Amino acid sequence: MVERTGDALDAGVRTLAFDDLPEGDVVIRVHWSSVNYKDGMVARPGNRVARITPLVPGVDLVGTVLESADRSIGIGSQVIVHGYDLGVAHHGGFAELARVPAEWVVPLPSGLSARQAAIIGTAGFTAALSLHRLEQNGLAPADGPVVVTGASGGVGSMAVLLFAARGYEVVASTGKQAETDYLVGLGASEVIDRDALVVAPHRTLGPERWAAAVDCVGGAALTAILRTLRYGGAVAASGLTGGNAFESSVYPFIVRSVSLIGIDTVSTPIVDRRKVWSEIATEFPAGLLDSIVDSEVGLGGLAPVLESIHAGRVRGRVLVAPGR
Repeated sequence: MVERTGDALDAGVRTLAFDDLPEGDVVIRVHWSSVNYKDGMVARPGNRVARITPLVPGVDLVGTVLESADRSIGIGSQVIVHGYDLGVAHHGGFAELARVPAEWVVPLPSGLSARQAAIIGTAGFTAALSLHRLEQNGLAPADGPVVVTGASGGVGSMAVLLFAARGYEVVASTGKQAETDYLVGLGASEVIDRDALVVAPHRTLGPERWAAAVDCVGGAALTAILRTLRYGGAVAASGLTGGNAFESSVYPFIVRSVSLIGIDTVSTPIVDRRKVWSEIATEFPAGLLDSIVDSEVGLGGLAPVLESIHAGRVRGRVLVAPGR
C-alpha cells in the first residue's frame, strides 16, 4: 500500500480488513499480478498518477472468483482484470484479495494458465493491441521490417515475441546491448542501439526504413521513427519512458502517408478487451513465455522492483505472487 501526505509517500505491506476493499460486484483471490511501469510511477513521491490515497497498486491481476453478484461470472472461475482504474483509483493487484466491478472482468481464456496470463498481462495485451491496430491499418509480414523500441522492457519484449511469431521481420531497438542474445531468443532478426534510429538528422525526412513500428518509448525515438517510416507505414505508440513530448513536422504524414496510432489499454471497452484476450491465447508461443520472466516476488519484495522498473533496470516481466 502507498499513502501520500503532501509530496511525501509512505509505502509498505499492510493488513486490511475485508470491508476495506473498494466497492464492486466480484471478489477475487489474487494468485498473480505483475509489475508495470505505471506501478513504478505510482510508488514515486509527488506522482500525479495515483488518484486516491491510500492505494493498493497493481494495474493487473489474475485470480479465482470467490464472490460474484453477476450471474455471468461464476464462483470458482479464473479471471483476468487490468486497466480502467485498477491500481490507480481503485485498489489493485498487489494484495491477496481484490474487489472489482463485473464490467472489468475478463474470463481466463482456454489454453492459458493463470501464471501465463500474468506473464502476458498488461504488457502483452498492449503488444497484442498494437499488432491488431497495425494490421487493421494494412500491415502484413511481406511489407518489410517492424522496429520495436524499448525492446527489452515488458511491452517491448512481448512485441518482439508476438510479431516474430506472427512471421514479421522484427528489429529490436534498445539501449541495453547486453540484452542482444535475449532479444534474438525472442525472435528478433536484428538488434540495434537506440541511437541507430536517428539517420540523416540534417534532412527533413530520413531514408525509408520501417514498414511499421511499435514504440514503447516516445520522445526522440518517436521523432526518429516518423522520419524513417516507409510510404504508408504506421507506428503504434504506447509508451513515454523516453519523454511525453516529441518533435515532428507534417511531412511524414503528407509526403509518405504515414499514420500515428495511439494504443490505449486503460479504457479499452470490455467487449474488445475480452475479444483480444481470447485471441491472445493462440497468438503467443507458450513455450517462450517463461524466457520473458525476470523474477518472481512476494509483496515484501516489491519495493526494490518498483524502483528498478521506474529506472528502466528491469528486463521483461516481474511477476508478483501476493500469497507468497
